[in-house]
Amino acid sequence: MLGLTQQHLANLIGVTYQQAHKYERGTNRVSAGRLYEIAEVLGVDVSYFYDGMEESESAIPARQRVCLDLARNFTRITNERHQNAVSQLCRTLADEA
Repeated sequence: MLGLTQQHLANLIGVTYQQAHKYERGTNRVSAGRLYEIAEVLGVDVSYFYDGMEESESAIPARQRVCLDLARNFTRITNERHQNAVSQLCRTLADEA
């Protein structure tokens, strides 16, 4: 959502691109210390990574996929007016819920 590439994030936390990729894919576990570093780089509290854990496990992956897809596509929009329009559309739809 911040528009960081895996390479940029890897550089910020002091690991290789391959290691950051393994963290993202779940191939390698993230230690508590590394999770803290990642949270600091992203400007979030460590608890951010645990938000929504009380939801049913079957609902989490599908919702996360949709959110990640939305975030990736949003960051690919280069026109600022279009980004603002999409953002306003999301706010409007959320208010209707």
